[in-house]
Amino acid sequence: MSPESPESPETDTPPGTPSAVGRPAGQPAGQPAGQPAGQPAGQPAGRPAGGPEPHGRRPRLLRDASLSAVLAGFVAVVVSYSGTLVIVLAAASAGHLDPAQTASWVWAISIGSGLTCVGLSLRTRMPVITAWSTPGAALLVTSLGAYSYAEAVGAFLITGAVITLVGLTGVFGWLMRQVPQAVVSAMLAGILFGFGTHVFTSLKTAPFIAGSVLLAYLLAKRLLPRYAVLVALAAGVAGSAATSRLHVSLHAIEPARPVLTAPEFSLASLVGIAVPLIVATLASQNAPGMAVLSASGYRPGDRLLIGTTGVASTVLAPFGSHAVNLAAITAAICTGPEAHPDPRRRYVAGVSCGVCYLLIGAFGSTLVTFFAGLPGELVAAIAGVALFGALAGGLTGAVKEEKDREAALITFLATASGVTLFGIGSAFWGLVFGVAAHFVLSGRRRGRTAGA
Repeated sequence: MSPESPESPETDTPPGTPSAVGRPAGQPAGQPAGQPAGQPAGQPAGRPAGGPEPHGRRPRLLRDASLSAVLAGFVAVVVSYSGTLVIVLAAASAGHLDPAQTASWVWAISIGSGLTCVGLSLRTRMPVITAWSTPGAALLVTSLGAYSYAEAVGAFLITGAVITLVGLTGVFGWLMRQVPQAVVSAMLAGILFGFGTHVFTSLKTAPFIAGSVLLAYLLAKRLLPRYAVLVALAAGVAGSAATSRLHVSLHAIEPARPVLTAPEFSLASLVGIAVPLIVATLASQNAPGMAVLSASGYRPGDRLLIGTTGVASTVLAPFGSHAVNLAAITAAICTGPEAHPDPRRRYVAGVSCGVCYLLIGAFGSTLVTFFAGLPGELVAAIAGVALFGALAGGLTGAVKEEKDREAALITFLATASGVTLFGIGSAFWGLVFGVAAHFVLSGRRRGRTAGA
């Protein structure tokens, strides 16, 4: 079937529901997942391939833009800078980087994330959310101090090149396509589980702030469902100000000044930085990131997504970027129905997220102080309610098929446990244990069937 061939009719079932997570309606038997008939890989389910643009010459982005999608992208950025950037700053401190090198690092990962978010979201019409490698930064906290900064930059350069190669060859995508959908959905649910519970654990330390967020979200979900997260954010900010917990300030805004560092290569930095950084980025970031898009009903093209983030990592490595990759947690904020009821218009959230990254990155670490002034309970509560829809979709997909429920349960428990083995996070191990359980249980059933 040619790319211009018509596709199956659209349905009202949003991505993330059981019917959207499985084989799309009208897809022929044997058609590989991720390459549906008549539809280019990397597009969301239900999007027509080709055809004239409706509504005259008005740009598609303007037609598809919505306040809820723009807000989802902004919330994703707030969560990123308010939480994981602290790990990057800690790694910079451990590596004895001066303020200029640290600001350049922040600039590089912000610009890389912003460009890939905007470019990939517009190219694929999916909410592609990218970010810097959080587990990679965590590894650098303990290892960066043992090497010179130039050696670290050399390791970052090798990391980006290897990830690019793995992505463009399609090896990574092939491995992901062998994973049962129930296991993917369970891993997503396990990743998001802690964020859902943080809404309620925040009630202990900041009851007024977290309570305001939760109550406002529920009321708005009933009356103004598309703007529930916006209303919750406004209520949380008001609650933070009322309790004197809001400490945001901007004394001076200065543009970033990137610092170019010539890389140096050594076997020690290759083994001590590049190898664990490659594994952590692919296993703990890109795998869950692909899973989030897949579990939300999209058909991500792994070669384009992984290859592009790898190229961005390579180009920006001399400026301090350790790795740019697909995001999972912040991606879930932008891929669910809270971003927009129509899955074909959620890509605007990815564009919004990217633009926010670029604006913040353009001023280095200056605007980061703004996000640092937000109470932790406010960030946790907003992230939690914004992920309710994605968490519900993951749980639904995990238990849809009875034959896969045990493997999905193992995946969910391992992922939600937060266990880290050999420096690799729980999302990867949840995937490993779930796939292993699936093959063991499937083999047992086939054996019994054959012997019956």
